[in-house]
Amino acid sequence: QVQLVESGGGSVETGGSLSLSCTISVHTTSPYCVAWFRQAPGKEREAVAAVGSGGVGYYGDSVKGRFSVSQDYAKNTLNLQMNSLKPEDTAMYYCGAHLNPYHCVHVVVTGSGTLDYWGQGTQVTVSS
Repeated sequence: QVQLVESGGGSVETGGSLSLSCTISVHTTSPYCVAWFRQAPGKEREAVAAVGSGGVGYYGDSVKGRFSVSQDYAKNTLNLQMNSLKPEDTAMYYCGAHLNPYHCVHVVVTGSGTLDYWGQGTQVTVSS
């Protein structure tokens, strides 16, 4: 079982930056992966970013070039640096985990699929 707690959301103006962090508590010996998703009101949950082999970040098309994902294995955190924020980035941001270490990148790259575990989410609001 995996427990996830997001932090760092808030309100910024267009062009601003925010940094999110997800604290990961793992109660299984199974390998797993983690990723960031977001969901705006009235829209489906959207994959945002995941970390693949060698620390390479994978991103949804709408955030490429603006967001940066990293995983700190010593601190058990998944981090998301969001720059050049736009009003359309306004959403609840969720950290998710899956008990297949390759699945998170697959979901982000294909834009299809879901994960096994979710945090409570943290709100990001970007004003114009």
